Amino acid sequence: MRNVFSSRPPVATVPNLTTYQMCSSVSAPGFREAPLRALIAAATGLVVALALVLAITAMGAPTGKTSPKPLLTTVPAHP
Repeated sequence: MRNVFSSRPPVATVPNLTTYQMCSSVSAPGFREAPLRALIAAATGLVVALALVLAITAMGAPTGKTSPKPLLTTVPAHP
């Protein structure tokens, strides 16, 4: 029965869950697949990163010479 003289808003109540409802919420579709998806995504990222490192390593160091002039290590005097 509703109290029409109360100034408080009505409060929603949560129904009691049966044992079946409690167990079915845990084994809902997609509940167990989420950690597996994250593991697959992490493994895929690791494989891609490793392939990139191996590809750059396979290209080798660039050919060329270093500059014969040494780099300036001190600030030149002001003119």
